[in-house]
Amino acid sequence: MTAETFLASLHLSTPELILAVGALVLLMIGVFSGEKSSGLVTGLAVGLLAVSGVWLIWQTGDGQAYNGAFLSDPFAKFMKVLTLVGSMVALIMSAGEARSTGIDRFEFPVLIVLATLGMLLMISANDLISVYLALELQSLALYVVAAMNRDNLRSTEAGLKYFVLGALSSGMLLYGMSLVYGFTGHTGFEGIATALSTEGRSLGLIFGLVFILAGVAFKISAVPFHMWTPDVYEGAPTPVTAFFAAAPKVAAMAMLIRLVIMPFQSIVADWQQIVVFISIASMLLGAFAAIGQKNIKRLMAYSSIGHMGYALVGLASGSMAGVRGVLIYMLVYMVMTLGTFACIMAMKRKDGNHVEEVDDLAGLSQTNPFMATVLTVMMFSLAGIPPLAGFFAKYFVFMAAIEAHLYALAIIGVLASVVGAYYYLRVIKLMWFDDAKGEFARPSGVLRLVYGLSGLFVLAYVLIGGPIGTAAEVAARTFF
Repeated sequence: MTAETFLASLHLSTPELILAVGALVLLMIGVFSGEKSSGLVTGLAVGLLAVSGVWLIWQTGDGQAYNGAFLSDPFAKFMKVLTLVGSMVALIMSAGEARSTGIDRFEFPVLIVLATLGMLLMISANDLISVYLALELQSLALYVVAAMNRDNLRSTEAGLKYFVLGALSSGMLLYGMSLVYGFTGHTGFEGIATALSTEGRSLGLIFGLVFILAGVAFKISAVPFHMWTPDVYEGAPTPVTAFFAAAPKVAAMAMLIRLVIMPFQSIVADWQQIVVFISIASMLLGAFAAIGQKNIKRLMAYSSIGHMGYALVGLASGSMAGVRGVLIYMLVYMVMTLGTFACIMAMKRKDGNHVEEVDDLAGLSQTNPFMATVLTVMMFSLAGIPPLAGFFAKYFVFMAAIEAHLYALAIIGVLASVVGAYYYLRVIKLMWFDDAKGEFARPSGVLRLVYGLSGLFVLAYVLIGGPIGTAAEVAARTFF
């Protein structure tokens, strides 16, 4: 690599460098200022993510960096902007709740920045080795964040479960990558694609692909690798759960899209079968397992599993329309999830105790009509009721499946949506038709702003969906 190509590589990866250097600076500020610097470090971390996003939008060009291991293209920019926004909003929401949830430490925002750095690298990875390194950078930070509240038994248990199962999935992913390398002789995506087009596929390579997809399915909490999700969602502090449910899912889905579309495009029939199975299993489990849940965070965990299944419907089509549908779905899903978790974080009694039971929402329309209205909009949107954003998200992925003649997959998706609507409607019924059990404390201005803007987006999507669809189409065209 010459000096000129190295400088060009640095320019393409400037947003990532901003986060990497910024995280080290924030760590030093926290170490030398002590525990009281938590608020300052959180504010600087939000600013750091914003600067990285602005640079990404206005200054970063397209091209390959570091001998092809890193890619900057419209797809990467679209998903990186989503990831940065998700991380920023989750960090802003956590600021007011840090003390009451036991995460009031300067290390928390530093770990969020490092995890976000790993996510950005995952999205741009163009080589199996860079994929694995980026994934581990993200995962190691998330393991610590999940168990950040060391005084809480559920939080430490959640962190341990996530770590053990995450290590298992990383091993499966690495084993799959080693098989792919062994049978193609390449780790770069272009090299793998060339080897497959000239030599054809072998049984060993298919085994490798299965292991890779199993490892990535864990990261997006798709069935049958979902087992960590309900326990971690329930046990981790609520601001951490809000972060887990948004940005990492977007980055992992982006990595999965790039993994299957770029190197394995020529064997679409092979990976399509696996994606269809994972999609159907996730939709059905998300629909039926959530019905009996009493804890609102566990309910959202199974909802998240189901929504990853719906997003995979678009990917299973293997077409540009399908990828476009997945991008729109992930954007809408992230907004709905952050808005819903802002409402969940506002479920705090006047004595300062947080409550997490679904029944605690009873009579919310009498005590906090605005929050009840927004949460109702979110529940209807998550269920896919028109004309809200969630309906359009499902419409695009189901239409892509129908165009690819995956009729059974689309029908199962629609039926799973009908079943899933039950537990969303139950929450709405509790808020509007049951008697209030007690009044929540007045939510902070930040939480009201987040769930208010999320509700506005969900309601107004029918008006602003055109530019979003155009941007998603430009991003999806990267692969076709």
